[in-house]
Amino acid sequence: MYKHFFSHIDINPANINILNGNAPDLDAECLAYEGKIQRVGGIELFLGGMGEDGHIAFNEPGSSLTSRTRIKTLAPSTLQANSRFFAHDPSAVPRMALTVGIATILAAREVLIIVTGAHKALALQKCVEAGVNHMWTLSALQMHARAMIVADEEATVELRVKTVRYFRAVEGSERRQEVKIEEVVESKRDSVLERLDSPKTATPPDFLAAPKRPEMLRMVTPELVPDAMHVRLPAEINGGDEGEVREPKLDSMHERVDSPTEGIF
Repeated sequence: MYKHFFSHIDINPANINILNGNAPDLDAECLAYEGKIQRVGGIELFLGGMGEDGHIAFNEPGSSLTSRTRIKTLAPSTLQANSRFFAHDPSAVPRMALTVGIATILAAREVLIIVTGAHKALALQKCVEAGVNHMWTLSALQMHARAMIVADEEATVELRVKTVRYFRAVEGSERRQEVKIEEVVESKRDSVLERLDSPKTATPPDFLAAPKRPEMLRMVTPELVPDAMHVRLPAEINGGDEGEVREPKLDSMHERVDSPTEGIF
């Protein structure tokens, strides 16, 4: 921690609080550590990673979800992963470690976990898509109100496609919403300040009134002019004289037959 983190930031060494694995009484060390957390008002942000087997901090698979800071025996996979700090010799890695518990982490106001690499993809899938399970201790974050997992592309290869699409859509929607809200707030603030700061422009009485609706235009129905039925008949039927109605001329069927058939009747 000193080499990779604290030596790169501006922090008072008195404010660095790390569990002392060389303390003469390890149980008392764990209790004192929990007491320090309570005295400062709790953990504001817990930042950590996830192991290949889904463990968080040193809470190995099978850890109690109500555990607090305590002594924990490390799994073989954890010993192998931490051998890089001991010249890649797993036998040189301590078999036990002090760690904050699951309940200690869940009591933090915010939790941020970073997951990278395809070798952690299966564990991430179990912790995100499956239920809360003490065999995948990171899954306990499903019960936290303000928890976030930051993963790279390789770590998501075991997740369902719809799961990845969902979180990408949510992330994109939040970004667009933040930009939109900022633009709206700035534009409203600027317009209000311009009105308040301008001594020449008086505030109109309808400044906060709702906009007026445009008047509806209605079609005017033309006036109907009554007329007689015989006015609409052709001239040869009504005789051409207005007001005089004649019966149409009727003819016999044989008069409509061509001349070669004449004489039949």
